[in-house]
Amino acid sequence: MLAGAGGQGRVDGKPLIRRADFRSLGTATMPTYQAPVDEVTFILNDVLRIERFNNLPGFAEATPDVVEAILVEAGKFCTEVLAPLNRTGDEEGCTRHEDGRVTTPKGFREAYRQMVDGGWLGLAAPAEFGGQGLPGTLTVAVNEFLASANLAFSMYPGLVQGAVAALLAHGSDAAKKVYLPKLISGVWAGTMNLTEPHCGTDLGLLRTKAMPQPDGSYKITGTKIFISGGEQDLTENIIHLVLARIEGAPAGTKGISLFIVPKILPNADGSLGARNGVSCGSLEHKMGIKASATCVMNYDNATGFLIGEANRGLQAMFVMMNEARLAVGVQGLALSEVAYQNAVTYAKERRQGRALSGAKEPNQPADPIIVHPDVRRMLMTIKAFNEAARALALWTALKGDIAWRSPDEKERQAADDHMGLLTPVVKGVLTDIGFANTVMAQQVFGGHGYIAESGMEQFVRDARIPMIYEGANGIQALDLVGRKLPKDGGRALQTFFAEVQGFINEHKADEAMKPYVGPLNTALSHLQQATMWFMQNALAKPDHAGAGANDYMHLFGLVALGYMWCCIVKAAREKLKAGANGATERMNGKLVTARFFMERMLPETATHLARIQAGADSMMALGAEGF
Repeated sequence: MLAGAGGQGRVDGKPLIRRADFRSLGTATMPTYQAPVDEVTFILNDVLRIERFNNLPGFAEATPDVVEAILVEAGKFCTEVLAPLNRTGDEEGCTRHEDGRVTTPKGFREAYRQMVDGGWLGLAAPAEFGGQGLPGTLTVAVNEFLASANLAFSMYPGLVQGAVAALLAHGSDAAKKVYLPKLISGVWAGTMNLTEPHCGTDLGLLRTKAMPQPDGSYKITGTKIFISGGEQDLTENIIHLVLARIEGAPAGTKGISLFIVPKILPNADGSLGARNGVSCGSLEHKMGIKASATCVMNYDNATGFLIGEANRGLQAMFVMMNEARLAVGVQGLALSEVAYQNAVTYAKERRQGRALSGAKEPNQPADPIIVHPDVRRMLMTIKAFNEAARALALWTALKGDIAWRSPDEKERQAADDHMGLLTPVVKGVLTDIGFANTVMAQQVFGGHGYIAESGMEQFVRDARIPMIYEGANGIQALDLVGRKLPKDGGRALQTFFAEVQGFINEHKADEAMKPYVGPLNTALSHLQQATMWFMQNALAKPDHAGAGANDYMHLFGLVALGYMWCCIVKAAREKLKAGANGATERMNGKLVTARFFMERMLPETATHLARIQAGADSMMALGAEGF
């Protein structure tokens, strides 16, 4: 008698198929990951041509050989050490003990120690504090590898990078001397404490209090929630950056200050002193990233030290948040990439049906599913996104390096304008599409994608959170439309328009480039029309801006990705003309993938424009009781 499902039916009490036999059937197995080192080096060297910036601190040392060696070693660490811990970490999760301690899953401490010993946390940090001083763009590239291999693990070092950025920008010399070397070395970790039980995005409502003390310190009291890495067993100390309101400060966001609140108070010489009044009250039980400790943090007269100016804490925290938002955008790409890699492997192995144009492997009982157009639709859609999204993230990271390191004030300002404009686009678009792509990759697996063993359902679960944290994507869209577009009279937006239009004008007469710059020109026109529509309609009725913000963000994202594809095509064609150095097939593949993007994905800008121009009337017409 046959019974059971999922390949575990039984005949006369004996199993028909064991899970160990699935590989031979071309079905689900444990997921794998290979860092796309060649893709990153192509973007850095051939598309962005980072050697142009050798006048900036750290860039001259980042020679092509050094960059490749760093990426190869980072990829090896992610593939061999972190990826095998991804599923086991998801299954085990973190544990809070009765005394408030939190332990991470088996293998995480050893992996973190390897990361610290390798100096990976200080890759782009200033040499004066123990870092290597290399471009921050390299850190963004390595962050993609980390998040693909093990998103939950990558959260811990990622928060350290944000804390370092905030202290570099706003910390006193004394604070930098005490905290930066320990954070950069990885001996201490960092966190970001914004959200409270009653307020998330609207930080003006926060209630955590800071009471001034005679010695210049403050006593911090309150509760913060959703704090990634709030407590863990990876480092000997945790440095919490906490938003709080000093007694008597103005209401709203104008009365918020930022404080350093160490888990263990350091002595003057940097050694560990007394335990501070901060503790983990509980761990959140989450849909994904289960190996990342998401904590409820209680501050009970904890000693804190002001960072920057009183009542200007949001400005200081935004340095950390902008770092985090770019990193979160990269997480969307990273999960799309690892899901894609596994879907491609499965599609080449899984046999089902015959190609519509006739059997491709007639000596086999069926063709691999990669012959089917609909499977290729899914794989090409993900591939076309991944390659352009990687370029967009690295281009934006490069602008961040210029903003921080250039001696030219105008160059710094232009780069900072770019960062401000593109950060919500990178965060919102890359995570929205990244999640959709993990679902699409899961679909390639069919039923096996729904089974935990394949790993695809974990990618889907993990990819859901980047759309939410560091400012939900609806907030990113509102930030783009409401703050970034009109900022400085629209200076950043007009610069972006001019750059893209300039590229189009430069290449529109080239027959080989017409299939790419033609569609980009149409998409850019849609973005300009949408911008003009907001200018003409949203001032009088702000709901029009709110109703169209998400579509505008995605329209902008498609134009930015289309521009990246045109830059990639230009670089690939130049490489092919020069002989391609063994990469002919890969470069020709980019030309094909770019054409797919232009024909099948970029036309969605017309739909976004139509939605924007429809306005808010139908969206806002129903009363609350109508829902």
